[in-house]
Amino acid sequence: MYKIGDFIIYGNNGVCEVEGIGAINISGVNKTKSYYTLKPVSENGKIFVPVDTSVFMRGIITYEEVQQLIKRIPSIKEIECKEKNARLLQVYYTKFLETHKCIDLLSIISSIYDKKANGIINGKKLCQTDEKFMKIATGLINDEFSIVLGIPKNDVQTYIKEKIEKNESKILIDDIKH
Repeated sequence: MYKIGDFIIYGNNGVCEVEGIGAINISGVNKTKSYYTLKPVSENGKIFVPVDTSVFMRGIITYEEVQQLIKRIPSIKEIECKEKNARLLQVYYTKFLETHKCIDLLSIISSIYDKKANGIINGKKLCQTDEKFMKIATGLINDEFSIVLGIPKNDVQTYIKEKIEKNESKILIDDIKH
């Protein structure tokens, strides 16, 4: 069970803060049942969720896990999808989103980024499905990482880029020393 003040991932809503736990006073709702009152960090409003919901929920990752994920980004393999049909491409990306794992979100971002880079070389643009899932995956990563790192959401991508460059520089220096 989560506590008031905890940040959690709730379904496809991304990061939410637990603002309350207990019965809610809304007509038509079971007054004897306990609910989480959740506040999404990236939008206005509240979500009332039964404590025993079957919708996916997990605590946000730790600072150490963020650092490990950032170190892994350069070695994340592109997810192979040659699918051109927008509907099938959407189904494919949705499977990765539904795991609610940061590594899968980073795989989507990395794959679409590579696809975009190759498209620029060949004079092609990303399709709308790629753009849509890039936006979703990036938004989810930025929300979670910003809370964990204690930085504004808009600074997450810069933070990641600087960390990767620093790690790559450190590897080069270590290689020269040995």
